[in-house]
Amino acid sequence: MRITQGTFSFLPDFSDSEISAQVEYCLKNNWAVSVEFTDDPHPRNTYWEMWGMPMFDMKDAAGIMHEINQCRKAYPNHYVRVNGFDSTRGWETVRLSFIVNRPKHEPGFQVLREEGPGRRIRYTLHSYATEKPKGERYKD
Repeated sequence: MRITQGTFSFLPDFSDSEISAQVEYCLKNNWAVSVEFTDDPHPRNTYWEMWGMPMFDMKDAAGIMHEINQCRKAYPNHYVRVNGFDSTRGWETVRLSFIVNRPKHEPGFQVLREEGPGRRIRYTLHSYATEKPKGERYKD
């Protein structure tokens, strides 16, 4: 199962030159770029670990690509994503977010159905990755 989160989630993984082009787009729009990683990509887990601080003052795509590659190197079996944050007054939100690294094996999710009183039915997602302790979820 392939995790589909972010702007380009249904496309094949980007090459470094394509990632760099998206970083250039963020910089052209004066968006701050940040790099995040996680080993639990549950859709409700919106708070991933930050790789350093958001790069508000970085205006060079090569410098940001260096940070992306350092994060990939440190966490090769984690999900790594790049965010473009628009700090324009009135927006102040992430305008672009996409995954740039994935573990070799993505275990996916299980849909759990729970029936309650009356006709109430509740669905929850269970990530198979969380069955292992943090830090060991994507080891081969």
